[in-house]
Amino acid sequence: MCISIRIRLRFEDHPFHEFAIAIASLEGLFVTFVTWQCYRSSHEPLLRWQTLGFLGFVTIYALHGAFTGFARHTIWLFLLYGPASRLVMAILLFVGLLSYGQPPDAANTYSTSREWLKWVGLFVAIDVVVAVIAHSPLAGLPVTRLTMEGGALVFSVVNVAVMLSRRIRSPLMVIFGVSVTSFAISSFAFILGSPWNHMWWLAHAVFAMAFFILSYGIIQAFRTTRSFSTIDSQEDLMTRLAEETKRAQNALMELKRTNLKLEHLAATDPLTGCGNRRQFMERIEIEIARSGRDNPPFSLLSLDIDHFKAINDTYGHQVGDTIPRGFAKMCGEVLRPYDYLARIGGEEFMVLLPEAELTEAYEIGERLRWVVENGKFKTDNGPLTDITISIGAAEFGRDGETLDTFLRTADERLYRAKNRGRNCVIAA
Repeated sequence: MCISIRIRLRFEDHPFHEFAIAIASLEGLFVTFVTWQCYRSSHEPLLRWQTLGFLGFVTIYALHGAFTGFARHTIWLFLLYGPASRLVMAILLFVGLLSYGQPPDAANTYSTSREWLKWVGLFVAIDVVVAVIAHSPLAGLPVTRLTMEGGALVFSVVNVAVMLSRRIRSPLMVIFGVSVTSFAISSFAFILGSPWNHMWWLAHAVFAMAFFILSYGIIQAFRTTRSFSTIDSQEDLMTRLAEETKRAQNALMELKRTNLKLEHLAATDPLTGCGNRRQFMERIEIEIARSGRDNPPFSLLSLDIDHFKAINDTYGHQVGDTIPRGFAKMCGEVLRPYDYLARIGGEEFMVLLPEAELTEAYEIGERLRWVVENGKFKTDNGPLTDITISIGAAEFGRDGETLDTFLRTADERLYRAKNRGRNCVIAA
């Protein structure tokens, strides 16, 4: 029996996602209105571009929540609006930063609703374009989502770089810089994560934190001078914001380390600590590709612990579990450092032998067979000494030039070894 182990961590929750996006959209509309009020008072170009950035974000991002129900059927119609909204906002915030320090707009600039409606029309057109892309072959290409999310990341990073190069250090602009840095971190997390997994939700949390910080700065501007360049110092707030950003970065790094551990678990047999079937198939496909390039030989051992069912029936599964563990430990004493052992099923193992021809594979198989036959398996009921294994050996190319024929040859020789009386190695 073959067991394939896959570990996927998912937190799919459509109602909560729809609720969160609705709250974010309402907050975005509120902040857009407050920013617009600040702009009407100061006519500061930076505030104009921030208003457009928030307006564009809400117009596009709301559809990300509206299409949550399509996640299982039309995944790209659901996924692409998030990165598209972040890209649009990142571009407009970057343009706004370039206008920092410029004289105020003329009083009649953007004084009518017509000027703002032109931008709304542009954002709606972007919605339509994203919908078209979502229903085209481009949607399934990794570069499509990566271009949008990566674009948002790049513009956010460049935004911060421009702030540092221009040494913009006014209190509210520091808030702006911290927020944009967090936007960059969230885009990076979105790139690393997959829909509904913990990294994806963390990216949402980091983005929400950044949006909240920037919203706080705009409300402070509204309550005071209604300008981003002239606001009283708030050093304590800056310290707390920096600490929160550092904690978010640390949390992101910890999640990356957790992902690496999960990847290791997904490739490891939990009982023996050796590889599992999925990881073994990936390793053997790599060897086949390498063989096609450089033509080095490699071989395979297909192993089976003899009479394993009888051992379980006689001594119980607890004792039976010690046999595969003990066998894996014995293999570590015989196999070369670069050989790869995997547990394919209950008593079934395979060994990948890079740089080994069939004769060497046979010799390694004989050493394994001898070590197991003469070894002692420690159990709570005392040592077991009558354990043996049967082995079938095959060399890629000589015994099959495709993965299926290669594996089938090794398995056929294993069955011949068992039919011959077990406790032997068959290599031809």
